[in-house]
Amino acid sequence: MTSLKRYSALSPNPSSPGGSAPGCGQAPAPKEVGRERLWNSNYLKAWTANFMLYFSFMVVTPLFPLYLSEMFGISKDETGMALSGYALTALLIRPFSGFLVDSFPRKLVLLVCYGLFALFFGGYIVAGSLLAFCVLRTLHGAPMGATTVANSTVAIDVLPSSRRAEGIGYYGLSNNLGTAIAPTVGLLIYQASHNYDLIFLLSFITAGIGFAINSTLHLEPRPTHSLSLSLSFDRFLLLKGWPEAFCITSYAFSYGVVSTYIAIYAQQELGITTGTGFFFTLLCVGLISSRLVGARGLQKGRIIENASAGVVISFIGYLVFAAFRGAWGFYGAAFIIGLGNGHMFPAFQTMFINLASHSQRGTANGTLLTAWDAGVGLGMVLGGIVAEHFSYVAAFWTGWIGNAIGAVFFFAYASGHFLRNRLR
Repeated sequence: MTSLKRYSALSPNPSSPGGSAPGCGQAPAPKEVGRERLWNSNYLKAWTANFMLYFSFMVVTPLFPLYLSEMFGISKDETGMALSGYALTALLIRPFSGFLVDSFPRKLVLLVCYGLFALFFGGYIVAGSLLAFCVLRTLHGAPMGATTVANSTVAIDVLPSSRRAEGIGYYGLSNNLGTAIAPTVGLLIYQASHNYDLIFLLSFITAGIGFAINSTLHLEPRPTHSLSLSLSFDRFLLLKGWPEAFCITSYAFSYGVVSTYIAIYAQQELGITTGTGFFFTLLCVGLISSRLVGARGLQKGRIIENASAGVVISFIGYLVFAAFRGAWGFYGAAFIIGLGNGHMFPAFQTMFINLASHSQRGTANGTLLTAWDAGVGLGMVLGGIVAEHFSYVAAFWTGWIGNAIGAVFFFAYASGHFLRNRLR
């Protein structure tokens, strides 16, 4: 198929503001440009701060169903509703986040959003009722959504143009490491102390460290949108990326079901009380392995190939998780899902960047993450409803069906749409 052909990397124009996002198009960059330093100090700071952001967020997220069950005794579908509030506010703020980081100094936007994100963890410690928790969790989605857009856009800005696609792949490792390591740490602390406040405090401290790191960023002045210009919907969402956004929403739906209910499912139905953290460790191994391989592929222009491999592997991983209830299926699926997501997500992020103009990088990132939040939120809510009325296994099958819809749509339409509409 034409969507599976190999495309060479773009040779960037050094004179253009901010450079070009490579990944497909014309001839490879000259060797002397290719020697530009990838891991510069600003990129390292943005990478580390992003790790701290995801670590602080994910150290508590898998424990929230247990926390709500033990502290407030609510049902499965009520748990899904209580936890989905953050995804809703993150979903609503993402488009405006892209507009803000394209219209105002990005460091200022980043620090304001990151600071608010860190402060909310302190609120969980003092929340003494279910209503207070739900309000805090819902509001927390806004700075979370805005910070991820701002931080990823800053990271893309500080990358050398000749290595941008490769850098996007490595940047995702910070998400993956934080997402994979943090639940293990949180579960170990919970098993040792059953003290949720201690875990909330750890989140507050690590988020504060990330904020401090970002405060030392040194960014070059850059042109921004003039607010006097007429506003259009395309300044908030990348409209031409809707097929790719639909795919991401489908894949995130699966992840929202599994990541939200895995800890309580393992404890109540599989009898795994101490090994849930190992699930995330294996997920991390898969993510890192595919990221390291996929980053080089992206640099050589294999965007569609990387995305296709990730879509297929992810599809298999969620199928294994739903179909096999034993330990082999549980842990094997973790590694396979990690491999799939590690190939897929950076490829899709590169697709969004290559569909957008240089002045729409924030919008492109915001659209990608909006689609992800929409899928995760739907997975939380629908997964909880299905689990309450049927079973957790039925909820995981529902997640797999959503993933299958996204996989079919990608091969039938979205991959060709990208090749026809890319700018670079």
